[in-house]
Amino acid sequence: MRPDDQIIGPVQEKGADIVPLPSLEQVREFIRASKAESTLRGYQSDWRHFLGWCQVHDFCPLPAAPEAVASYIAECARHLKTGSIQRRLNAIAEAHKAVGLESPTADGMVRNTLKGIRRTMGTAAVQKAPTLTDDIRAMVDATGAGLIGARDRAVILLGFAGAFRRSEIVGLDAEDCRFSKDGLTITLRRSKTDQAGVGRKIGTRMAGIGVARIVKKLAERAGLDPAKYAGHSLRAGHATTAAIAGASERSIMNQTGHRSVQMVRRYIRDGNLFRENSAGKLGL
Repeated sequence: MRPDDQIIGPVQEKGADIVPLPSLEQVREFIRASKAESTLRGYQSDWRHFLGWCQVHDFCPLPAAPEAVASYIAECARHLKTGSIQRRLNAIAEAHKAVGLESPTADGMVRNTLKGIRRTMGTAAVQKAPTLTDDIRAMVDATGAGLIGARDRAVILLGFAGAFRRSEIVGLDAEDCRFSKDGLTITLRRSKTDQAGVGRKIGTRMAGIGVARIVKKLAERAGLDPAKYAGHSLRAGHATTAAIAGASERSIMNQTGHRSVQMVRRYIRDGNLFRENSAGKLGL
């Protein structure tokens, strides 16, 4: 066997059909398809920001020195949360991997700088309030008439009953919904935890931000503080309300699609805070 055969395979006989190798652009398309579009857009935005920062401070962005990256995230810490800083580091890492370079984000200086930022700023995320059953009823009652009102009610009720992410709500098509005597079955063709598009069925197209706007609008009409609610309140509200009612974590996971108990517990916002509280057993 010739050396070239180890790379391109054995040479075919003359006259045989020759199957062309995939082009480099085809390979790049597959690599791009390995990540969600929203993730890619975030990386592109963060990478452009880093490029601009390097230009202002006369640093080379590719390959970037660990000292430059550490200085960059230290400056970002003045106005960004730790989660956003981590996302920018991910973008820098991906840009280096794309051209076969070692990422500076793995350097000890960068990791220790990020660790110091986390210890100084904390990592607790500001979570939106869950919409409980009474909140949902008030928000549905606050919807208007006509098509807009019908759409708003569908968004609120589907998001709450199905424990959907807002991206899952806006990704639904009419053919994804099937009515039967037992209720409504919805097929999710792709979600955050199912990037391969295997799909899953849930019993029970606008932009993603539209869901948050509807929730905030109806929360205000229902007499709730709109600043505390967003699209994610529906999903968190389902998990919290179910936990208060005594639903098992496993049954909640079956509905939300979470893969780990630890993750679903983050969505059960204070649902068991008073239902299973040792202070109530003290006899005071």
